[in-house]
Amino acid sequence: MDIEDLQTFVAVADARGVSAAARRLGVSKSIVSRRLFRIEAELGVQLLARTTRGAALTEAGITFRDHAARASAEIDLARETILPAGDLRGRLRIAVPLSFGPTHFAPVLADMAHQHPLLQIHTSYSDRFVDLITEGFDCAIRVGYLQDSNLIARRVGPIYGKLVASPDYIRVHGSPETPDELAAHQSLMQGTEAWQLMDGNKIVTVQPQGRFKADNATALAAAAAAGIGIAWLPDCITYDYVTSGALVPIMTRYPPPPAGAYVIRPPGQHPARKIRILTEMLVEHFERNPHLWGIDR
Repeated sequence: MDIEDLQTFVAVADARGVSAAARRLGVSKSIVSRRLFRIEAELGVQLLARTTRGAALTEAGITFRDHAARASAEIDLARETILPAGDLRGRLRIAVPLSFGPTHFAPVLADMAHQHPLLQIHTSYSDRFVDLITEGFDCAIRVGYLQDSNLIARRVGPIYGKLVASPDYIRVHGSPETPDELAAHQSLMQGTEAWQLMDGNKIVTVQPQGRFKADNATALAAAAAAGIGIAWLPDCITYDYVTSGALVPIMTRYPPPPAGAYVIRPPGQHPARKIRILTEMLVEHFERNPHLWGIDR
C-alpha cells in the first residue's frame, strides 16, 4: 500500500473533505480522489461517505484512520532520521496574523526558506481565526491569550501590551483610572472580547464597550490615534505612536498581563521536524530582537 495514499486518506479524514486535504497536501482534488479510490479498492471497503458538505468517515474508516496515521507518522519519523542534518523537504503551510505578521514574522520565514532550499513555504496572512485542520494548515502563529482547544501550542515569546488613548481623546473624555471606569468610555475592539487587567497579583476581567471594531491591530491603533477611543494593543503596534506622543499609556496601575506568541499545530504523535525548526527559529528571534516588539525591559 502506497504511503502517499495513506497520508492522503489521513489528510481527508482530518480535514473532513477532499478540497481542504488537497490544499494541505498541495495537490489537485482529482489526485486526492484517485488516491482515495486506490486505497478503498485495495482494502475492499468504503472508508469515506461523500456528502455535499465534505466527507465523513465510515465505521471502517474510523478504525483504519488511526492505523494509517500511526503508519504515516512512523514513516515521517524514519525519513527525518535518515535525512542529512538540517535538510528539510516537502511543504510547510502556515497561517500567520496579518497584524505585524508581514513585518515581524515574515523575515523568520524568509530565513527558513533561505536555509532550506528544498522546502516549500506557503504562508497565509490573516487576522481571522483559522481552523487548522479543516483548512489544511500544518501550523499557525497566534498572538494573545490562548483559548482551550485540542490543538498543541508552544510558546515562542512574550507579547506585552498596554491601554492607550490619544491626547485629544483624553482632553475631551478624560482618562479612566480604574477598570470600573472603562465602562463609561469608548473602547476599540476586534470583536466582543474581554480585557484582562492586573490589580496587583489579581486578574480583573472587564467587558469593554464601543462602536468601532476592526479585526486588525494596526487599524485599531490608527483609530486610537485619531481619537476614536481607548485601545488595548501590543507594544510592537503602539511603540512608534507612544514615542511620538500620538498615543498615551493610560491606567498604568492596571497593566494587562503579558500575552504570548505561540506556534499552534494539530494534535499528533510528534511534531514534524519542519515545525520544530520553525519553532526554534522563532524562539531565537524573540530572544535576539526584543526591540522589534517594542519591549524595553
